[in-house]
Amino acid sequence: MPMFCVVYGCSNRSTREKEKSYFRIPKVVVHKGEKCKKLTEQRRKKWILNLRLRSGGAESVYSRVCSDHFVRGVPSALGDVESVDWAPTVKLVAMLDLQQTAESPGMSPDLMRTAEQPADNPQSDGISGNGTLNYQDAGCQTELTMDDIEKMEDVLRQNTTELGDLRTKALDTQFNQKSFEKNEEKTKFYTGLPNFLVLIQIFELCEPYITCGPMSVLPKFEQLVLVLLRLRLNLSLKDLAFRFKISLPTASRVWHKVIDILHERLEFQIEWPERHVLQATMPMGFRQSFGRRVAVIVDCFEVFIERPSNLLAQAQTWSNYKHHHTVQFLIGVAPQGYVTYISCAWGGRVSDKQITIESGLLKKLLPGDVVLADRGFNIGDSVGFYCASLQIPAFIKGRKQLSAYEVAETRKIANLRIHVERVIGLVRRKYQILQSRAMPIENMATKPGEALALIDKIGVICCVLSNLSESVVPLE
Repeated sequence: MPMFCVVYGCSNRSTREKEKSYFRIPKVVVHKGEKCKKLTEQRRKKWILNLRLRSGGAESVYSRVCSDHFVRGVPSALGDVESVDWAPTVKLVAMLDLQQTAESPGMSPDLMRTAEQPADNPQSDGISGNGTLNYQDAGCQTELTMDDIEKMEDVLRQNTTELGDLRTKALDTQFNQKSFEKNEEKTKFYTGLPNFLVLIQIFELCEPYITCGPMSVLPKFEQLVLVLLRLRLNLSLKDLAFRFKISLPTASRVWHKVIDILHERLEFQIEWPERHVLQATMPMGFRQSFGRRVAVIVDCFEVFIERPSNLLAQAQTWSNYKHHHTVQFLIGVAPQGYVTYISCAWGGRVSDKQITIESGLLKKLLPGDVVLADRGFNIGDSVGFYCASLQIPAFIKGRKQLSAYEVAETRKIANLRIHVERVIGLVRRKYQILQSRAMPIENMATKPGEALALIDKIGVICCVLSNLSESVVPLE
């Protein structure tokens, strides 16, 4: 690249005036002792003052001072402070104001004396015979026409616009807080949450518990987003490591650490509602069919897992319905369309009835409650033990067809029970980690000292995040 002279009015450049020499503006040397550091600082200030650099010294890597601005054509040695060439002094437009700046705090009398020192060769360029500076050649020297300047301004404006566009595109590819703040579509796609406000509220709830020290690679917000991305899009840890420019072990540590924090801080959102609250907001469809007595709609959903190596585990997780190794959750949905209960993960072999009885959901029922379920939930006796009633579609039981009354009742129950299917579909569609073709078997293991496995925490977190979205059940 060509080197340019930074002196105002000087158009010398290395590609054209090849016979001239070009010198860098001196840097501050800090590794050769305090004396050398102070001397280089003083010399650098002197150069910048004489050259009147508007950048304050932040010069380009191609900036130079040509030999025309030194009496002898080269700068003097660092220790030769009294030399006139200790700093450039020849053909400087800035020197026209030397007398006015002599009174300023930035120009010491010693530097003034240095600038006014006579040269050994009084006939050199810029020095008169009596040793004083000659300014008659000072002026604006340029070969550019107005057309050239206008073209350069057009190019500058175009480059500025392109730079702004590139910065915007670069921000869109990042996962920091600023990139989500003004992009609601990005928030919905990568987190499944309705807007940035909900995302930042979750972050503020978890932030005090997310560690981020001087050696941390990711800020707290990006650690949270990394976990939400994996829940939302079921990305591999290797993919996340590439996206966030971190190592695979770091991505794994962040995943396990933040998933525990999310479970601990958000678990309270899965709450069995009080009866007066449930009845006051009962949707009209449920009121017309069952009054205000429906307490919960129950169903189970399964998640595919890898084949366990243990034979007993293989038998416990094999699902005859899915023809795959699975774990299943019992989920309870309020008539309003929000998840109010989710069980721990059970092996795919377990029946819906056994999960419902042993999970503890029935203990939350009160006398007079109505439970809606599918045909597989043959739990009428267990529900009746709590003075509640179970409503399930009718069975044919060897008959050719149902009676007219049974058809009407079945249709009524099915139209309302379908909401639990919609909620389950919403949870699994929003957070695709629950749609994994084969979730790693290590997610089923329980860590020492903990009661829940990773799959249990994932199920709770996905239901909580789904609850923060708009309900799929019409309230009217």
